[in-house]
Amino acid sequence: MHLGVIGLGRMGRIVVDRVLADGHDVVAFDLDDEAVASAAEAGATPADSIAELVGALPERKRVWLMVPAGEAVDAALSDLDGLLDGDDVVVDAGNSHFERSIDRGETLEAAYLDCGTSGGPAGAELGFSLMIGGPAAAYEAMVPVFDAVATGPEGHAHMGPQGAGHYVKMVHNGVEYALMQAYGEGFELLTEGRYDLDAESIARTWNNGAVIRSWLLELCEEAFREEGNDLGDVDDHVAGGSTGAWTVREALEQEVAVPIIYEALGERFDSRVEDGKFSRRLANRLRYGFGRHEVRRRD
Repeated sequence: MHLGVIGLGRMGRIVVDRVLADGHDVVAFDLDDEAVASAAEAGATPADSIAELVGALPERKRVWLMVPAGEAVDAALSDLDGLLDGDDVVVDAGNSHFERSIDRGETLEAAYLDCGTSGGPAGAELGFSLMIGGPAAAYEAMVPVFDAVATGPEGHAHMGPQGAGHYVKMVHNGVEYALMQAYGEGFELLTEGRYDLDAESIARTWNNGAVIRSWLLELCEEAFREEGNDLGDVDDHVAGGSTGAWTVREALEQEVAVPIIYEALGERFDSRVEDGKFSRRLANRLRYGFGRHEVRRRD
């Protein structure tokens, strides 16, 4: 397959590399010329503009957007509109709100797939988890690329109609908040409780056969190994929050109780006005582990 990739940041470059490694052709564009040059060195065909990228693709065009949610997506789609037709497919693999994805799918002439993406920079080696909404025929047309970008055929699925992919990813992020909060509170009790315990040793032991083993717990072990049992100078300010807030708002609209996710979101917001909580410091460091987000540190 021949794929056009727009957006060559950390995640977009992983898409390029995995698609190339699977034997497909890639045309790559980014506003950063150095990122385009780097992708070209890896084997992609460079493009100086979105129009040039589209022109370099075969008759049935397949385009992957990996740009920040919001204005960047709208700008890219505006440039693509008029260059594509109903036989073409656009994959929006960013963290867009599902209602915006529904609107975009209704206005774009090409088939539009909203693709929730999970896995972070670790996806370079393992592949991503992809949650995809939109026309079923467009999904089927993109399966070879989804197989390459995901962990394999089991790492992606068609979730339903327009918006369903980003909807599932929104709820995924709400669950992520709650899990991070649970691990943070547990380790806070362990480090401030009645025994002098080694948090890294506990995380390693739990990760070998315990019911609560997980990749997030592996990242806890990594955090304690690299930062120390007390997390060193890691601050308790936890950034992010938009997708968790989307999840809570949707739960209110649907009258579904999500008290744990709600409390985890509240803890994240409180971290910006209060200080001192170990659980928040661990959540801060975990965001670096799975997404390479900046670690805020104490002065």
